[in-house]
Amino acid sequence: MIRSMTGFARKEQAAEFGSLAWELRTVNHRYLEVSLRLPEDFRAAEGEYRQTIAGVVRRGKVDAALYYRPAAAGARELDLDDALVSKLVERVTEIERRFGGIATINTMDLLRWPGVVREGERDNVAQLAASHGLLKSALDSLTASRESEGGRTAEALLSRAAALEQAVGGVQARLPEVRERIRTRLVERLRQVSIEPNADRLEQELVLALQRMDVDEEIDRLMSHVVELRKVIAGEEPAGRRLDFLMQEFNREANTLSSKSQDVETTRAAVDMKVLIEQMREQVQNVE
Repeated sequence: MIRSMTGFARKEQAAEFGSLAWELRTVNHRYLEVSLRLPEDFRAAEGEYRQTIAGVVRRGKVDAALYYRPAAAGARELDLDDALVSKLVERVTEIERRFGGIATINTMDLLRWPGVVREGERDNVAQLAASHGLLKSALDSLTASRESEGGRTAEALLSRAAALEQAVGGVQARLPEVRERIRTRLVERLRQVSIEPNADRLEQELVLALQRMDVDEEIDRLMSHVVELRKVIAGEEPAGRRLDFLMQEFNREANTLSSKSQDVETTRAAVDMKVLIEQMREQVQNVE
């Protein structure tokens, strides 16, 4: 099953420590590019997040954002640096003694002094563990989204491949008629210039003309590419790069078929093929 490179997923979780939410967006890109937005408390795990994402998403641009809302601040403890407070009081008392009471101790001023009040050490082990589990859940949801879109893309590709196969079959069926027409045209031209065609010479010229317009190899390769396209779509491996290569091969054979064409219907069929190939190529641009 092929996957689209376009997808979106959001997963949220509430716990005693607060609430977490992962938001993932993916769009098409030639390689894998991961952009992470994380709260400060979770930056230490950035490498692990990237590794987890890379294990699921093989190609595309990924925008991943983690949102964290801690529980009510009232439950948070504050630590007081007693040694620093004692030093500050000693200095203020000394200044007051030396300069006759111009210095006064204000409790709030002491508390505002840098380093006096420290937020209690927070153990974020639970938050980190929850964020990893939630990320995996969000990636599962993202994968389902991308596979659903990929299924629709696969249907569109297979439909156009069937139309391409039908067009190639039509050209193949016309080959005997086209070859006979070339023979008739060559004989008629010789008669127009009042030359009695020599049987051996006529056959030589006919062989040369048929070699110039021989499209058997192009037809065979186009048919084999259709078979390969179906095989790749049915496979389990990421198919984007392989499909992109197949589109180049399809286009090359269709162009050669068109350049060799000695028949209006064959030329028209080659143009139809190139339209179908271009439509498939546009679809393939979004396949992982």
